[in-house]
Amino acid sequence: MLSTNVLLVDDEVPFVDTMTKRLTKRNLTVLTAYSGSEALEVLKHKQVDVVILDVKMPGMDGIETLRELKKSHPIVEVIMLTGHATIETGIEGMKLGAFDYLMKPCDIEVLLAKVQEAKGKKAAHEEKITQARIHEIALRRGD
Repeated sequence: MLSTNVLLVDDEVPFVDTMTKRLTKRNLTVLTAYSGSEALEVLKHKQVDVVILDVKMPGMDGIETLRELKKSHPIVEVIMLTGHATIETGIEGMKLGAFDYLMKPCDIEVLLAKVQEAKGKKAAHEEKITQARIHEIALRRGD
């Protein structure tokens, strides 16, 4: 099975360090960013399957980051994480295209399951895009 590339975005350095270790031990490739703007910069240069995104961050918060991320990377799946959950923020995140919404601290096995589900959804989108391109090329060639 191919490795899953995860981008972990949170302004709390100890949380990022701990989660990076825990996710890496479970065979995920983990990239990190400590702000929304840093996350968007990482996405310009790295292949990412799933973003784990904190909602409450100074400057560009998780909702604003999600909005920008979906403009430039519409099929990258995003799991929103927060210690300050509100139903409104969860609903807003889902409307903007978040894959799911989890409370901090979240169980690592639950998070891993969500990451794998999200990667599966992204892979299905990529497969549909590939099939559509193949079909388009075949039509052009008159096959």
